[in-house]
Amino acid sequence: MNELRYTLITDGSSDTVLIPIITWTLRMNGIEGTIQPQWADLRLFSGGAKLDEKIRTSIEYYPCDVLFIHRDAEKELRENRAKEIRAAYCASKMTKAIQIPPICVIPVRMQEAWLLFDETAIRRAAGNKNGQRSLPLPSLNTIESIPDPKNLLHECLKRASGRTGRRLKKFRPASSAHQIPNFIEDFTPLRSLSAFIAFEKDLREALKK
Repeated sequence: MNELRYTLITDGSSDTVLIPIITWTLRMNGIEGTIQPQWADLRLFSGGAKLDEKIRTSIEYYPCDVLFIHRDAEKELRENRAKEIRAAYCASKMTKAIQIPPICVIPVRMQEAWLLFDETAIRRAAGNKNGQRSLPLPSLNTIESIPDPKNLLHECLKRASGRTGRRLKKFRPASSAHQIPNFIEDFTPLRSLSAFIAFEKDLREALKK
């Protein structure tokens, strides 16, 4: 395959942090040619916010070979979210017209959980790569049981920044979190997470098609 184009549908723009992870996973599964990712920015399009409508619009305006559909598991089981995504894909009525394999991207519980494993990347994203303050990073085998990964990640970034007082108040952890994947070259640790294992399995099956 000389070129692969994929489109990522997300709940919001902050979830585009998944693009480097998806691209890395494609590389690890044999895609050697050019990979062209694109985020389906649907903010300028009229229409409903239902997932099936998002899928229809994305396929029409962001043509691709593979479609990645993201939803955080939050308080639901990953399997339930996957059923919701597949039902929406079928309801979009695009499956017969365009044979694009859909791949579910469902971190447990939120996409921030997939950014909590690399301390060096967090420190660099916080703008203080040589900081020494300890960070409350979880072990990999407990990441998927954390009730609020976003809050924990933001707390880690605040501590990693080394800022205090007014400088800390001006610090924007959400913006820094967006930079974390840019400082990670190897996402292999994620392969121990159940949600990532399921994601990579879906990806492999789609690539076979």
